[in-house]
Amino acid sequence: MNLAEVCPLTADSALRRAAAVGGDLQAVVSRQGDITYAELDAEVAAIRAALAAAGVGRGDHVAVCLGNGPRWVVLFVAIGSLGAVTVPVNTRLRAEEIGYVLRQSRATLLFTADRFLNIDFIAMLREICPGVDAALPDPALPDLRDVVVLGSDVPTAARSWTAFLADPAPPVEPCSDPDDVLLIQYTSGTTSYPKGVLLTHRSMCADAFFSGARLGLRAGDRFHSARPFFHAAGSTLSVLACLQHTATLVTMDRFEAGEALRLMEAERCTHFSGNDTIALMLLDHPDRPRRRLRLRGAWAAASPAVVRRIVDELGAAECVVGYGLSEASPNVAQSAWWEPEDVRVAGRMLPEPGVEVRVRAPDGRDLPAGETGEILVRGWNVMRGYFGMPEETAQALSPDGWLSTGDLGRLGPDGRLEFAGRAKDLIRVGGENVAPAEVEDVLHRHPKIRQAAVVGVPDARLMEVPFAFVVLAEGCRAEPEELLGWAGERLARFKVPRHLRVVAGFEEIGMTASSKVPKRHLAEHARRLLDTAETP
Repeated sequence: MNLAEVCPLTADSALRRAAAVGGDLQAVVSRQGDITYAELDAEVAAIRAALAAAGVGRGDHVAVCLGNGPRWVVLFVAIGSLGAVTVPVNTRLRAEEIGYVLRQSRATLLFTADRFLNIDFIAMLREICPGVDAALPDPALPDLRDVVVLGSDVPTAARSWTAFLADPAPPVEPCSDPDDVLLIQYTSGTTSYPKGVLLTHRSMCADAFFSGARLGLRAGDRFHSARPFFHAAGSTLSVLACLQHTATLVTMDRFEAGEALRLMEAERCTHFSGNDTIALMLLDHPDRPRRRLRLRGAWAAASPAVVRRIVDELGAAECVVGYGLSEASPNVAQSAWWEPEDVRVAGRMLPEPGVEVRVRAPDGRDLPAGETGEILVRGWNVMRGYFGMPEETAQALSPDGWLSTGDLGRLGPDGRLEFAGRAKDLIRVGGENVAPAEVEDVLHRHPKIRQAAVVGVPDARLMEVPFAFVVLAEGCRAEPEELLGWAGERLARFKVPRHLRVVAGFEEIGMTASSKVPKRHLAEHARRLLDTAETP
C-alpha cells in the first residue's frame, strides 16, 4: 500500500493541509485557550524558528511536560517539523520517574510547566537536577542543556517561555521526513523500567488517518477527548486524528465525568473517546439525564456490554471499537462507523489497511479461526524499536518484522480480530485460562453494577482464582452472594469469581492517567485483603 497517496505522512504536512482547507475552524478547545487551524499553523512556524535558534535539529530529543492544550500541540508539531523527536512526559510521574525518562531518552531540551494540577514540577526538577539552580548540564542529566519553563517559577539556569521567544528568529522551513522518528512513547513499565517506543511520522500519521476515517470524523466535527496527550491515545488518536480530518479537538486537563458531560453539551460534540472506565463514569453520572448530547459516534476500548450502553444511552449510534498498544502507534484494528451495529458492538475489528495480524499458540503454531492465542502484528504501524534497548527490541520484534504484543485475541473466518485480554492479566484456574475481560463483561450486564474489575489471586488448590471488585450503580445495594449467584448463572463454574468485594470506587487504589484500572495494583490490593482475612 502506498500510504503517501492516502494521507499526509508528517505531522506538519497534516497541519498545513488542515489550515489550507479549514483555517477558520477551531483546532483545539481547552481550559488553556482555543486556537484555530490558521492560528495553529502560524504558531508552529514561529516556534519552529525559535527551536532552530535554540540549536534544535534533526534527531534531537525534546521533552515536553505539560497538560493538554494548544501549547502542547504547537510544540509537538513544531519539534517534529524540524526532524526532531518529542519525548512526552507523563505529568503523573514522581521525580525519580521523570528523571529516568529524561536520562534514558537523552533529552537535550525540556519544556515544563512550573505547576500543573497542584503538582510542583520545578520542585521535582530541582530534586533530580540540582544544576537547574546553577548551570546546565548537570552530572545527573548530562544531556539536558536547556530548560524552558511555562510559568513564573523559573530557576537560575532555566529560561522562561517569554525569554525563549524574546529574540526574533528567522523563518525556518519544515524539513521532516515520514521515516523520521516523531515520538518516544514511554510504556507504563508495570513489569520493568519503562521502555521508550520509537514511533515515526509515517506510523502515527497513517494510524491517525485510518482511525479517524473509521470513526467517521469529518471536517468541522467536534471530538471530545480527555485522553492525555502524553499517551498514544492522545497524541495519535486524538491530536493527529483531528489534524488529519480537520476536526475540532475538545480536551480537558484531567477527566472528570460531570465536566466532560457539560463540555460535550456546551461544545456540541459529535464524538468522544474513552475506555470502559471513562464510558461507565459518563453513563452513570447523575448529570447525564439532563445533558442534551449530540453525539454521533465514539471510539471505545470497551467490552460489548459497555459499547451497547454507549450506543443506547449516550446516543453514539456510530460507536466503534479499537484495539492497539503503544508499540503499534497505537491502533492495530478497529471497526468502522458504516458497519452493522451488531458487528461493532461485539468488538469484531478489521486490521488497519496494510497491517497483518496473526494469532499464535504458546508452542509457536498459528491458530485457526476462532481459537484464542497471542496477537502478533506486522506492518507500517509497528514501532522501530525501543530507544537504547536492543535486547528488549529483539525480544519484541522478530527478524521478519512481527511484533509480539503479549495480548490475547482470536481471528474470525472473515479476518476480524476480537480482543480477549492482556496475556499478563490472564487468570489460570486449575487447567483453564480465564480472561478477566470476559468476566467483567458479564458483571457489567448486572443492573446494579456500575463498574467491575477482575484480577487473579493465589489459591492453594486451583493455583489462581478470580477476585472481583465492583462499584454499584447510584442508589443500589447488593450483597456479594447475590452478585456471585447471578454471575454463576451466566459463566462456567471455573470463571465465576471466588471472591467479590463491593467498593466505592477505584480512585484510592490509583487509576492510571488514561483512566484505566491498574490490574497490578488491584491484584496486590486483593492479596492484602485476603492475607488480612486469614490472619487470626
